[in-house]
Order: sequence, then structure tokens, then C-alpha cells
Amino acid sequence: MAKSDTATIAIVSQKGGSGKTTLAVNIATRAAQAGHQSCVVDTDPQASAAAWSDWRGDFLPVVVTSPPARLIRTIDSARKQGMDFVVIDTPPHADAAAREAIKAADIVLIPTRLRAFDLAALEPIVDLVAMAKTPAFVVFNAVPAGAKVLTAYAEQFAKGLGLSICPIMLGERADFHRSSAKGETAAEADPQGKAAKEVDKLWKWLRKKLV
Repeated sequence: MAKSDTATIAIVSQKGGSGKTTLAVNIATRAAQAGHQSCVVDTDPQASAAAWSDWRGDFLPVVVTSPPARLIRTIDSARKQGMDFVVIDTPPHADAAAREAIKAADIVLIPTRLRAFDLAALEPIVDLVAMAKTPAFVVFNAVPAGAKVLTAYAEQFAKGLGLSICPIMLGERADFHRSSAKGETAAEADPQGKAAKEVDKLWKWLRKKLV
């Protein structure tokens, strides 16, 4: 499925607090653990992924910042430097940034919480992914334990918009929050924890989609 030798994943949401950066750094780090030269391209002016990289130090994944207008050039530069797995972290409330990321990607992941306002933010994404014809999947994030009714409603809502659902959900896990502040990932904070296992399942699912 990859458009080139470099697999590119865009993490897109129009809602702040959806977990884009956490998802981006966990996926990119898991890719590095699998032997990929991985890179996060941070297009968010808040540069949260870049701050995480500063805390992390000189370890993969590489994190570079880029304005949306230079995204393609930044990805090309990363590819020339040997990067074969790129994750694009995008800002909320920014159609231009989301549009460029979706166009550049092989797969789009749309993280969302189960709350009504978060689900409503899925609607602006629909036209963007439809125009680009890039495969896109909603990833339910920070899912509370036992939230079967909320999850069922969220699935119905997303499918009603014509969006596909990633079968792997990420729970509301303390490891995600604790690890980020240290420049780590959930798997590094607790390799046997539930958060680590969820990321691993997501990675294996994503890898199959990129074949």
C-alpha cells in the first residue's frame, strides 16, 4: 500500500486533546523497535512531539518540525536520510495542515475520544479523506473501562459518516501519560502493561495494512 519505499502515516483530528501526539510517538517508537528508521514530522505549532523528543534525547524516532507548506519536502528529506517509516503529527483546527498530511500519507489514523464533542469533530475529516482517497480509520482513544454502550454509539456514529473503524482501541491508561513526560512510550514505561499491549496490537494491524 505504501506509495514509496517510505511508509507514511498521518495522525489527524480537528479536536484538541484527542491524543494525536501520544499516538504518533508510540507508533513511531514501535516501528523503530521493529527495525525501521522512523521519524515523526511535527506540523503542530505547539510542537508537542518535538518537546517529547527533547526529553527523550538522542534515540529513535527522529522528530523534526515542519510547517504544512513544506511537509512534502520534509518527508522527501527524511527519506533521503534513510527514514523508511514516517508519522505525521498534525495540529487541531487546521484544515490546511490536515489536508497536506492526508495527501502525503499511505494511511490516515483519526484518534477520537468517545465524548459527543470529540465525535462531532470527525465530520470535517470526512471530506478531506474522501478527496484524497487515502484509506482512513478512526481509532478510539482513552476508552474508559466498561464503556460498551459509549463505544457502540461511537462506532455507529463514525460508520454513519462513512468512516472505517480501527479494530484496536486504546484505553485510558496511566502509562501513556506518565511515559510522555519522560520522553518515553507506554511500552518503555511498562513493557508488560495493558497500554504496551494495545500499542503492539495496533502496530501489527497497521503493518498488515501497509503491505
